[in-house]
Amino acid sequence: MTVDYIGRRAAMQNESNLLAAPPTTAGLAARLAVAQLERRSIDPAPLLAQSGLSPSALAERKRISANSQIRFLELVSEATKDEWIGLTLSEGFDLRELGMLYYVAASSQRLGDALRRLARYARVANEALLVTLHKGSACRVDLAYAGVPRHLDRHQIELLAAIFLRLCRHLVGQRLVPLSVQFVHHRSRGLNRIRGVLGCEVEFDAHADEISFTATITELPLVGDDPFLNELMEKDCEAAMAERPANVSPFRTIVENIIAPLLPHAEAQASTVAKRLGLSERTFARRLAAEALSFGEILDELRRDLAALHLQRSDLQIAQIAWRLGFHQPSSFSHACRRWFGKSPLAYRRSLLG
Repeated sequence: MTVDYIGRRAAMQNESNLLAAPPTTAGLAARLAVAQLERRSIDPAPLLAQSGLSPSALAERKRISANSQIRFLELVSEATKDEWIGLTLSEGFDLRELGMLYYVAASSQRLGDALRRLARYARVANEALLVTLHKGSACRVDLAYAGVPRHLDRHQIELLAAIFLRLCRHLVGQRLVPLSVQFVHHRSRGLNRIRGVLGCEVEFDAHADEISFTATITELPLVGDDPFLNELMEKDCEAAMAERPANVSPFRTIVENIIAPLLPHAEAQASTVAKRLGLSERTFARRLAAEALSFGEILDELRRDLAALHLQRSDLQIAQIAWRLGFHQPSSFSHACRRWFGKSPLAYRRSLLG
């Protein structure tokens, strides 16, 4: 499966639920990616077209599809041969390009206040992004998606995490180092790149996307504390939030985003997903049936999409991919690949890489 197929797949998922408007984003990541292509003398127009993005919409700073931005970053990664394009884009740009999110955070009194405001107003910049702040023995910031399939993304979520940490460091005037950072998606090579940016060990194939700090960071004072500006910016952010549609995600995408991180841990059962949704198994099955879906169908098609993604990346052995998809035996994965693609995993990989 190519990136084009992934894009069509994501678009079909949005079209399958007319009740949920596809989430939009302010498009900062896409604009940074266009600038990166132009610096490398690569024409962005074909990649924008493949992603369903309009050059004029980006130039005029109009809102764009969150799904399209994710597809565009994947294409830019391939075109530039930069496996860490999200990290590359997170560096060097003026943080004030974050717009009102920057100013409502930077004018706060303490970092804890800034984090609470970033969590509340993140959707102003990206309607697909859910930020949750947890305080206890550690301060944990969870990142999640609504309305877009998490399993199709690597670069945007890494970009968001890197920008978030860079912003926090800028606000307090010191190099904060997280206790830990973890991502749902897979990485297994070149990890020194992300360790250098984030300053700590990074776990992949995790159950959630999150950044953890010591609890005391919330008390750090900000260098740009301005209560008068903060009051004005909160009003502007509240007004902008009122214009954004409610976070409504197609039920299939919700289920996929729960299943994906469960696969490598052999926990992708209907009972587990139902529990995560706060539903009984019977109610969960009825909800799926009401939308002409079945758990087995969603699981099988998600595994197919992930298999195609992993097979076009040469850093994973076939047995590792089988494990990541929750197959107990490589032979079971091989049978599934023949059913999905008409080829063995190795033959399909060769056709993709060839």
